[in-house]
Amino acid sequence: MVDQSVKNQRHQARMQRLKEKVDAKINAAQEERGIFIVITGNGKGKSTSGFGTVARAVGHGLSAAVVQFIKGGWECGERNLLQSHGCEFAVMGTGFTWETQNREADIAAAEAVWARGKAFLADEKIDLVLLDELTYMLSYDYLDSDEVLDAIVNRPPHQHVIVTGRGADKNLLEIADTVSEIQSVKHAFEAGIKAQKGVDW
Repeated sequence: MVDQSVKNQRHQARMQRLKEKVDAKINAAQEERGIFIVITGNGKGKSTSGFGTVARAVGHGLSAAVVQFIKGGWECGERNLLQSHGCEFAVMGTGFTWETQNREADIAAAEAVWARGKAFLADEKIDLVLLDELTYMLSYDYLDSDEVLDAIVNRPPHQHVIVTGRGADKNLLEIADTVSEIQSVKHAFEAGIKAQKGVDW
């Protein structure tokens, strides 16, 4: 039976090897510029992750702006908090497409809020832009994909961008620096549990 001192020595040796690997990666990562993050997948938490990063940025004194596609006119906890800390919002405000059932009106609303988004992406004073649920605008052909990609690619060099939504376009994934895919294991709504204020919205 291995005594505790031997276990401790082995643990320390493993941690030292791990530290050396981590330190090497840190030393190799010296480029500093704005990063483009895509958070996609069918699980809950994509927008939550995006807004968490916005809150982190604002907490560090960075300037941030948010474009909310798909969202309706209902209260939004993230908006309540972040607007009070100087974060600018542009909200499509039409709600879910299965509610509106009007493609022309949805396209017009998407184009109007995207105009604000393009302005955010061209503004050197904004450090972080969240394009929440943008993926649907591309998969439904509400917005021109090339125009969106061009605006993201040609943003100010220091500016970070986050795109959320299911079924992210392959071209978005190709130009992204970081891609996370959130998968659903269980969801309370599927068990008949109502969406909860402060947790789901």
